[in-house]
Amino acid sequence: MNLLSVEPRRLVIFGAGYVGAVVAQQALARGLRVTALTRNAEKACALSVAGADVIIADLADTDWHERLPEGADLVLNCVSSGGGGPEGYWHSYVEGMKSVLSWAGQVPVGSLVYTSSTSVYPQGGGARVDESASIESTRLEGNALVEAEDRLLNSGTRGFVLRLAGIYGPGRHYLLDQLRSGCGEIAGLGGHRLNLIHRDDIAGAIWAALEAPIELCGGVFNVADDGAATKADVAAFLAGKLGLPAPLFTGESAPGRRRVTPDRVIANDKIKQVLGWQPQYPTFREGYEAYFAKAK
Repeated sequence: MNLLSVEPRRLVIFGAGYVGAVVAQQALARGLRVTALTRNAEKACALSVAGADVIIADLADTDWHERLPEGADLVLNCVSSGGGGPEGYWHSYVEGMKSVLSWAGQVPVGSLVYTSSTSVYPQGGGARVDESASIESTRLEGNALVEAEDRLLNSGTRGFVLRLAGIYGPGRHYLLDQLRSGCGEIAGLGGHRLNLIHRDDIAGAIWAALEAPIELCGGVFNVADDGAATKADVAAFLAGKLGLPAPLFTGESAPGRRRVTPDRVIANDKIKQVLGWQPQYPTFREGYEAYFAKAK
């Protein structure tokens, strides 16, 4: 065999937004062929300039299937809800997954990774939550994610579900932005623990799943850092960095949310043990120290 004639592996990314765009860039740097599907024309242009093949389409539709006849070695579904409330959640997560699995049933597809959320867990009260915990979510978004997860895990495809904790990273600093607003108050309860994960560590977890040994058939993995800290601790640390006093907490849910985020610790032991993943930013401190160092 002439090794020079072997085609590079192909990665297809559905939903090339905050996380997907970074994975696309990393894949291109690794020499993979990348095809990205997005609804956003601006993101499509940026991805195309970077070297990816881009399809502008709604994931829940099927007209994009014929534009991907070769299948893919690696597949990432990290589509967002796109807003729209319960109907938007169901459309993006469930109908989108149905379309992906329909396509995957017709063409050769290797590993498929789906980024879900720890919002599928209802537990609070300081519980330590691993992948064996109940996922009878009380959130509408969580219910759609649970359904999408089930469809992948029962499809016969080699599927990995990554349940992501609260995402932060470049350009996404919700708590920091609240402090900078100068209001002096933060929604929620200061004693409740925040479970966070840096965007770059999510990308690392995705690659760990995509490149997992073939004997692993898939599974569900929590993706959170090592340092579930109280919201008050995180806010005080950030306020200190900004030269501001520690904020007060309203005790109420944030605007647009139905309830205060439960107090719990999301366990990440399984992904470390099974996939060998380790966070680059083990706690929020390392993640934000890197942010402030770049901001100087």
